[in-house]
Amino acid sequence: MIAVLACKLCRALIRLLGRGGTDFPGRVALKLCPNLLGELAKNVTTVIVTGTNGKTTTSRMIEQSWQDAGISYFANKSGANLLSGVTAEFAVHSTLTGRCKYSHALIEADEAALKFISKYVDAKVIVYTNIFRDQLDRYGEVTHTLGKLRIGAQNSPNAVLCLNADDSLITSLHNDVPNHVIFYGINTPLYETQVSELSDAPYCIKCKSEYEYDFVTYGHLGGYRCPRCGYARPRPDICVSKVVLSDEEHSEVVFGETEIPATVNLPGGYNIYNACAAMAAAKAMGLDLSRAAQSLSRFACGFGRMEKFEINGTDVRMILIKNPAGCNQVLSFLTQRRAPFVFAACLNDRTQDGRDVSWIWDVAFERLTEMGDTLAEVYLSGTRAEDMALRFLYAGFPKEKLHVQKDYGKLMEEATAHKLPVFVMPTYTAMLALRSMISKTYGYKQFWE
Repeated sequence: MIAVLACKLCRALIRLLGRGGTDFPGRVALKLCPNLLGELAKNVTTVIVTGTNGKTTTSRMIEQSWQDAGISYFANKSGANLLSGVTAEFAVHSTLTGRCKYSHALIEADEAALKFISKYVDAKVIVYTNIFRDQLDRYGEVTHTLGKLRIGAQNSPNAVLCLNADDSLITSLHNDVPNHVIFYGINTPLYETQVSELSDAPYCIKCKSEYEYDFVTYGHLGGYRCPRCGYARPRPDICVSKVVLSDEEHSEVVFGETEIPATVNLPGGYNIYNACAAMAAAKAMGLDLSRAAQSLSRFACGFGRMEKFEINGTDVRMILIKNPAGCNQVLSFLTQRRAPFVFAACLNDRTQDGRDVSWIWDVAFERLTEMGDTLAEVYLSGTRAEDMALRFLYAGFPKEKLHVQKDYGKLMEEATAHKLPVFVMPTYTAMLALRSMISKTYGYKQFWE
């Protein structure tokens, strides 16, 4: 009771100060009661979403399907996905005696934190999105991340695992645990023109031979198979069988042999994957798949994930990036545009971003250079703005079109002054700071609201 009360009071006081209070209250509560999450999560049907990319958007898609199904739930919408943040969310949604006010919980879990969260939460479903190289100073190589996710699965014997069939790393979890598994994937290429990208998993996880691919969606995802040992992509239980349309605002797809149509109200091939993961979660929860597919056209995107604003009469879309694979997917989305636009990249190197920013040299920014006058101007911001400017110079972008502006307020003023759509691509802490400025200056909700 004392731990829950302390958490609630900390959250209330921090919110009065105009801050999020998403993590610190949980740390205070855990100091008072280290097993608090285990006590609060009892008798709560919990679905966990984890992986490198797509956690937040997938969670918002699942959340919409729960709303439409009338499920009583809470979710950690603010993105506080470490043990302390998850504990705080359970505490503020419980009574002082520790009884949760909702029957269900939808929890986004950091891929490195899942092994700790799963010690206390007996999840009914765990959705694994993908594994990509990300923040090497924190996660290490992809096999290290896989090992942490494996521990999370081993800690969750009662969970149905929703695994990305197109990710050779994620698929391998099926062989490590006895859990029931639902595979999901995309049975068709996502783009008319396939761009060559660096693969984070080019070799068989079983015998180390190089994979062969029947098709590639992006990165190392697709129809992989090992010619030596036979390890291969399993047949998905939930699949996108056809991409009817994919434009700057949304995608229209068809799911499975039963041909369930769906409109995903966010653009980008990676969001089709997120939609597929959400459908797998719906199947695991026993929800009607046709209704779940309809929910994909109505969900609210997570903060900073293709989020749209109107600033000075100009449309601004914010797209979070954090690693080469995700950044290349943003570029795939941008290069589909035919109308002129302004681009801004905000690169930070704080702990939550990853101290090592050398990953920007593995991103194909040359694709933007090839767009010519369609890309009108480029703005660089953040603590490592100069590094990003240098990367654009090496990509062949004209120096006169590059502008370094570290003040976020001035950045938005200058970028929107061209009266062209603006696409902003920030790393995590840059996104939080930029979004906070936009909320205060232009009257939008803060990220935790």
